[in-house]
Amino acid sequence: MVAVGEAAPDFEAPNQDGTPFKLSSLRGAPVVLYFYPRADTPGCTVESKGFRDLYPELHAKKVQVVGVSTDDCPEQKAFQQKYGLPFPLVADRSREVATRYGVLSPRGNARRVSFFLDPQGKVLDVVDSSSPDAHLERARARFLTG
Repeated sequence: MVAVGEAAPDFEAPNQDGTPFKLSSLRGAPVVLYFYPRADTPGCTVESKGFRDLYPELHAKKVQVVGVSTDDCPEQKAFQQKYGLPFPLVADRSREVATRYGVLSPRGNARRVSFFLDPQGKVLDVVDSSSPDAHLERARARFLTG
């Protein structure tokens, strides 16, 4: 798994609309890059809605948010629209992104892991927890307090 202090691997994969999304396009801003197992499942919904609810505060601090799962573009689009998620969701059907980050589970889904990146794309913090709340709390502590 990509560790604190390492450069976050750049990637290009389709977003929920099928448009190519490149992580490096966000350079110059801090990023919450969160991987989740499956769109519109209970834990993933709690986590994504949590990031949606934090988004106005994060966005005010210039923090970008990107979700990644192995779902396809239509599933990501439906998930985004159903819950009004204001950030891109990457469709990692090839599983290349999850593999590069070391978060692919034996079942072929991404594990619930969040990477918090500095504006240059270096990993500041990693949360590897099945609890959606742990990811939200750490994002709040990392980017919104102090």
